[in-house]
Amino acid sequence: MAKPFDSRRKVLSLDRLRRLCQRARKEGRRVVFTNGCFDLLHPGHVRYLAAARAAGDLLVVGLNSDRSVRRLKGPGRPVQSEDARAEVLAALAVVDHVVIFGEDTPIDVIRALRPGVLAKGADWAEDEIVGAEDVRADGGRVVRVPLVRGQSTTRLVRKSRGDAG
Repeated sequence: MAKPFDSRRKVLSLDRLRRLCQRARKEGRRVVFTNGCFDLLHPGHVRYLAAARAAGDLLVVGLNSDRSVRRLKGPGRPVQSEDARAEVLAALAVVDHVVIFGEDTPIDVIRALRPGVLAKGADWAEDEIVGAEDVRADGGRVVRVPLVRGQSTTRLVRKSRGDAG
């Protein structure tokens, strides 16, 4: 009988992931990095992550820790714990690895991993994308992924609470 898949194996420490990304680059594989809170996974997230993965050979998702999400989104968020969010993300076939970070931005993660591609939602202007200068200076590129209209975690949270949305 086959052993059940444990998506949590794809959630790695920054140090372990840094070594994996170094090896991938040496093998000529393009590492794509993206980040976010990914609080309530919806079709917009799935399509976004698939588009990010299509930009390279290995997709690494930086996931904001619970404390980081609270600072960025306010009280009541995240809806799910960082462990739950990481497990769900890691279960997606398009996601190769997940790393949790506690800062408000992923700049330290980006500098440690040195991805060849930095993917972010098109709602971010390129000059506002954290790490874009570092990635370009290292010979990489920035990809702005179009958002899926009507898909928003904030909208889902408001709707679940009975707010207009």
